[in-house]
Amino acid sequence: MKRSSWIQKQGWVGYAFIFPNMLGIVAFFILPALFSLGLVFTDYQFSNPKWHFTGLDNLKRMFGDDQFYKAVKHTGIFLLSVPVSLLIAFVVALMLNRSVYLKGLIRGMFFLPYISSGVAVAFVWMLLFQPSHGPINEALRWIGIASPPSWFADSDTAMYAIDIVQIWFMLGYNMIIYLAALQEISTEQLEAARIDGAGKGMITWKIVWPLVSPTTFLLLITGLIMTIKSFSLIQAITGGGPSGSTTILSLYVYKTAFSYYEMGYASAISWFLFAVILVITIMQWIGQKRWVHY
Repeated sequence: MKRSSWIQKQGWVGYAFIFPNMLGIVAFFILPALFSLGLVFTDYQFSNPKWHFTGLDNLKRMFGDDQFYKAVKHTGIFLLSVPVSLLIAFVVALMLNRSVYLKGLIRGMFFLPYISSGVAVAFVWMLLFQPSHGPINEALRWIGIASPPSWFADSDTAMYAIDIVQIWFMLGYNMIIYLAALQEISTEQLEAARIDGAGKGMITWKIVWPLVSPTTFLLLITGLIMTIKSFSLIQAITGGGPSGSTTILSLYVYKTAFSYYEMGYASAISWFLFAVILVITIMQWIGQKRWVHY
């Protein structure tokens, strides 16, 4: 009883340790979010100190805005990079989990892009995808493609080129996490399957894949959230162009707020973005009961 009483009296020490962090969360996350929610119902602009309550006007404008629907479409295309990156990362992790010459160096090379500067990554891919003399188009011409894509310079291919960059950028991180999961799989299970006559494909599909499904779930959730919020890569490469063909929702929020200074409308779009992230997360948590095996 005395020990329990002493622990309860020391509870303030724990609160003291978490207080600075909680203060930062309240000051830099919760209060700005509530302020942004209030701006949804106003016409507040940086350039105009006088603002008025406008009710649901910003929401009505959003659902009648063609640029908003284009940004939603581009965001959907951008999100396709997440499952593709996971699939490639899983295959690469399977290969590097075996006895491979210089596999430590290869793992580091795969992970290097993830810790590189986003601006540096953007600059490198702008050179690679350069339409006239870029290495990728030169290689395509060498194999017989007379008119290769213009990539970032063409509104029809720019968003898919961004997807390629995003897949490459996230590949190393996803691969490292998958490697950690693969190394936790019991070798006895795999050996028992081989003794029973299962081939490599059957072992991978029926044993390895279900055992790493919690890792897949984690990477899918975090990958979708990170991708739907990101805009720095696109801003550095295309700035949302050409002709708005790479403007995703997060970039549209940024432009509306800090280029056009329409904070009320930008807040409405940002809360729609929050709702999309929330719905995706809830759907994943509900759906994971059917395919995630703990």
